[in-house]
Formats: sequence, C-alpha cells, structure tokens
Amino acid sequence: MQIIGNDWDDILKDEFTAPYYQNLRKFLDAEYQNYQIFPPAKDLYNALRYTPFNDTKVLILGQDPYHEKGQACGLSFAVRKGVALPPSLKNIYRELYDDLAIMPAKDGDLRPWAKQGVLLLNTVLTVREHQANSHAHHGWETLTDSIISHLNKRQKPLVFILWGNNARAKKALINAKQHLIIESAHPSPLSAFHGFFGSRPFSRANNFLIQNGQEPIDWQL
Repeated sequence: MQIIGNDWDDILKDEFTAPYYQNLRKFLDAEYQNYQIFPPAKDLYNALRYTPFNDTKVLILGQDPYHEKGQACGLSFAVRKGVALPPSLKNIYRELYDDLAIMPAKDGDLRPWAKQGVLLLNTVLTVREHQANSHAHHGWETLTDSIISHLNKRQKPLVFILWGNNARAKKALINAKQHLIIESAHPSPLSAFHGFFGSRPFSRANNFLIQNGQEPIDWQL
C-alpha cells in the first residue's frame, strides 16, 4: 500500500489496490532495477505530499518528468536548488515575468507554489533516462485520470492549467462550468512559441480564485 501522508491516501486507496496499479508497480520495480529511472522512487508522490487534496487550488499538469540526471524531483517542472534551470522552466519564468512582472527565480524550487495549493503533476510520473514519454501507457494515466476526476468533483472551484498535448487530452475529465480550464502549448522550446507565450496563466488563475472568494497564489519565488 502506497503511503502519501495526507487526505490523498483515503481518496486514492482503491487505486492503490487495483490490478492496473499492481501491474504498474511490477513494471516500475523492473525498470528501477535495470535502468536509470527518474525521479528517485522516494520522490514519486511528492506532488501529492506537498499539496493535499483539500488544499488544492490550482493544478498545473505537464507530460512526464525531466529525463536528465539530477533534474526530476517529483514536482512537475521543478528542480532542486543548485540544479541548472531546464529550458521549459526558463520559459515558465519568462511567461511569469511577462504576465505579472515577477522577476525569474534563480533556482527551480517550486515548493512555495505547492505549499500554497498548486498541485504540480504530470500525466505520467516516471521516465527512463534520455527517453521522454518512455513510461507512457503502463498505468500512470489511469491513476492521474483518477486524481483529476476527484478534483473535478470538488464543490470548491479549481483552476486546471494544462500544458502540452498530453495534458490537454485530460480536458474531457473537467467540468468547465464549475472550474477554470487554461490550456496551451507546452512550455518546452519546441512548442512555447505556439501558444504558451502570451497565455497569461498566472494572472488568469488568480483572477478566477479571487472571483470565487479564494486567496490568490503568490507566484513570487
């Protein structure tokens, strides 16, 4: 049984005992034994650990973790202090500056966002070194669909920020009349100029939260 340490444990308990999840764990056991897999196994559920279900205000959804050594830390798009900023995160900071005039942070530690209720999730939570999307279609999508569906059922309105095609495919799980959906191209250099830049997700998210009687996110890092 997977232990997260907050309300996600009860919400996802049926997922963690389901046959698809048991098969996923067997696959991951073999992958971690035979390949370099990111993030480290202890960090797999950091997104859920740092942002409990009832505290979630904003979901930022990406594709899968960074696939170079030392980068992935269990929070989508984040890296630990001391790790060079990946290009996608540089572009996120650029959009943050263009949107809210917030100067780019010197590091990629996004835990201050997570602790305010920004769930930093990917559609797939593991990856082989140098092989983007290599762990797709092994069961992660079923689990992350469940996470999104549970958030969608909440009475309190949320913001769902979907970056890239893998994330945007989850739009069908979300009630756009209840929640705000902000979707765009992925912030990677390959796609950022095709709709990510200029999408103003940070101000739009905060405006929605304020309109619904919630504290906005302090995006300053």
